[in-house]
Amino acid sequence: MVKVETRIEKQAAGATEQASKTSGIKGRILDFVWWMKKQGYAESTITMNSKILRILYERGANPYDPESVKEVIAKQIWSQNRRKNVINAYDLFAKFNGFKWDKPKCGPERKIPFIPTEQELDMLIAGCGKKLSTLLQMLKETGMRVGEARRIQWIDIDFQRRIIILNAPEKHGNSRIFNISQRLIDMLNTLQRKSQRIFGDSPNALKASFFHKRKALAAKLQNPRLLRISFHTFRHWKATAEYHGTKDILYVKKLLGHKKIENTEIYIDVEHALFQTQNDEFHVKVAQTPEEITTLLETGFEYVCEKDGLLFLRKRK
Repeated sequence: MVKVETRIEKQAAGATEQASKTSGIKGRILDFVWWMKKQGYAESTITMNSKILRILYERGANPYDPESVKEVIAKQIWSQNRRKNVINAYDLFAKFNGFKWDKPKCGPERKIPFIPTEQELDMLIAGCGKKLSTLLQMLKETGMRVGEARRIQWIDIDFQRRIIILNAPEKHGNSRIFNISQRLIDMLNTLQRKSQRIFGDSPNALKASFFHKRKALAAKLQNPRLLRISFHTFRHWKATAEYHGTKDILYVKKLLGHKKIENTEIYIDVEHALFQTQNDEFHVKVAQTPEEITTLLETGFEYVCEKDGLLFLRKRK
């Protein structure tokens, strides 16, 4: 009996110690969340980082021991982008706690995005309910990130002049203003105004509805390509279509709210592959100053020759 009681007491003590440890770590993660809020991080970043910290802990990492965190990260089968997000989240947690660690190496993963046809996007839009189809139409016309579209409030829309103002961009992007179609205005007018935000405060419900409708339409229309379309695909399509129509990568950069031109340049390659033509017609420009040369090169013009101190550049139509 004495041995049994001693064993029970040890188990109880261990359980109490583990519960205390768990409570302490969860409390520290909550402190981390509050710190990020005070530092001005976006809600999406705060949610993602806190979730990552919980996942690391649940999979055996000690958040106060960087080596154990690195071991857990090394065992996971994650994409490079996911791995990068986890490393950056823990790096911020380490900064919050005042300790340093040697970050694991993680190279960039630049995948060529899937670009559907406009007809396929319109199939999805037509096959969804009022609120979801309006969201998809907005993504198609503006190229917003879905998180940005969810932040749009009724007061951000000028119905008379058909304008949407985005003053709450994601990923520290630039604010933008968009001209929209009468069709989108009409779709917006069919929605009930139950909250300040057009698409309400339940993003998970819209996401679940989208997955369900997409699967049903792919089966009904016998088009498995629809399953590859995500909310973000509308942004990729818009960027590619706009570059194809303007051949102005700086305009596309501004439309998307990118801070760096490098993030936009991928659409030059995508557009070239999708719309490559065999004609030999070119736009020709003449430049003299470094600023003129830089601007033309950034917008896709190529050097041809130099004469009398002038640079001649061209870009295929």
